[in-house]
Amino acid sequence: MALISVLSAGSAYAQHISSSNPHSQAHKQLLASRAKSDDQIKLVEKNTFIDLIDEPEPEPDIYTEGWNSKSVNPFKESDVPFTKVIDVSEYHMPVPGVLTSKYGYRARFGRMHKGVDLNLRSNDTVYAAFSGKVRLTNYEGKGYGNYIILRHPNGLETVYGHLNRFLVKPDQVVKAGQPIGLGGSTGRSTGPHLHFETRFMGYAINPEAIFDFERKTTHTDTYTFSKSTYTQARHYAPKTTMAKSESENTYKSGSNSQATYTVKKGDSLSSIARSYGMSATTLRKINSMEPTDKIHVGQVLKLK
Repeated sequence: MALISVLSAGSAYAQHISSSNPHSQAHKQLLASRAKSDDQIKLVEKNTFIDLIDEPEPEPDIYTEGWNSKSVNPFKESDVPFTKVIDVSEYHMPVPGVLTSKYGYRARFGRMHKGVDLNLRSNDTVYAAFSGKVRLTNYEGKGYGNYIILRHPNGLETVYGHLNRFLVKPDQVVKAGQPIGLGGSTGRSTGPHLHFETRFMGYAINPEAIFDFERKTTHTDTYTFSKSTYTQARHYAPKTTMAKSESENTYKSGSNSQATYTVKKGDSLSSIARSYGMSATTLRKINSMEPTDKIHVGQVLKLK
């Protein structure tokens, strides 16, 4: 079984993982304290709260080299190759929740949202997306809240923001699928969710270029990083559109020839809205829906 360097001196791991470790007793006790957390999001549907207010995530553009750097991006531009093939075959979804806010330019704030937001309940478990080592656990009140940065043998770093609690410590070795934190709404956040980033040597890759969040898998076993395409998503499913580039807004008008849509099993208001180039808030207004209204299979929604 091949060993791969972890970008820190003397550390190595086996890349192949046959199964995730069971939760520790301490972690189970932490999960037991989650009772009564559901009322934190009862006023806004959990799948669409982020559509109501798109908050920017802070981006400390401090290019200081080193494992001990406190910045999200500790790399120098001169060191970053133009292209790099990255093995993403050994992975675990960070949370099972649906995608509620995409990577992309936020015109309202004049800056990029350099990750995606994934739905969760307060104190839901957050998992390591790949095997690696904890580079940083930190708190940033104006944005990420409690966040973790993991560095991985495949060359990636992943960032997990708005956590309620850390389950790991700096320099700790973790495996893909290992619990690393409990989700929450710390920092600048409109409700419980995970802000998730995938970075290569400081470049914030669109996570949808690597992960198919709808199907809970990776698109392919490898991802080819390129400085010219790293902001773009990849989509292989039918009836999907390539994600927008850095200069485009998150929502872009799609095909509006269809006047109604019949809700199917597995649909959420957010996923339907995105499919037709609008926000969930807009779709609610078209259908005279309140924030607490739920959709159901067979329901016919107006699209205009």
